[in-house]
Amino acid sequence: MRALLAVPVIALDTLVMGGPALLLGLLDRSGRAAHRIARHWARVILVSCGVEVVVEGLEHIPRGPAVYAANHGSALDIPILFGYLPVSFRIIYKKSLNLIPFLGWYLFLGGHVSIDRGNAFRARRSLARAAERIQRGTPVAVFPEGTRSATAEVGHFKRGTLSLAVEAAVPVVPVSIVGVKGVVPRGIKTLRPGTVRLRIHPPLSSAGRDADGAAAFAAEVEAIVRRGCVEGQA
Repeated sequence: MRALLAVPVIALDTLVMGGPALLLGLLDRSGRAAHRIARHWARVILVSCGVEVVVEGLEHIPRGPAVYAANHGSALDIPILFGYLPVSFRIIYKKSLNLIPFLGWYLFLGGHVSIDRGNAFRARRSLARAAERIQRGTPVAVFPEGTRSATAEVGHFKRGTLSLAVEAAVPVVPVSIVGVKGVVPRGIKTLRPGTVRLRIHPPLSSAGRDADGAAAFAAEVEAIVRRGCVEGQA
């Protein structure tokens, strides 16, 4: 029942906020103005879903650019990050999302980085562009699992997106999204009100690391995110 009530609100919110976000994306190519609109869009969605977000660890957010690495358990993860991670970040997303009205258009105009996963060369080139953006001062948020986890367990973190931090010489900030499976246990159709915790952990320096050590770096970040999810549920 909650999902049925939330869907019209989400659709209306997307339509109302989508127009200004697209316009601002055209006028302000930095993407910061569009990001502010996205923050309001995300919070309206979460309120309509009956989801309260409690943020912990704001003191750990570094000055300057960083790669924020979070676990990915549901479709609500993106609104949670946009709504409550207080950083004007960009995300790495599948290029196919560009075809989705409003959402895809916003991602493209808002300066987010698309990746063609079906073409390894183009994917690497997209990640190189993302690293350049980070070096110029733009934080990036990534889901290193690559796809949504079917359970509450944190999946394996892939090295690809975390190699961005090594290449750009910026820290990685592990982020645990805790309890999201409690509000959407089996997808948005099973939505129920509840509380989700966004736990921001101390940043990890990428200094002294190289591409060969990216897998070990990913495993280190994964362990922190997993531990944060387990402790947050306790």
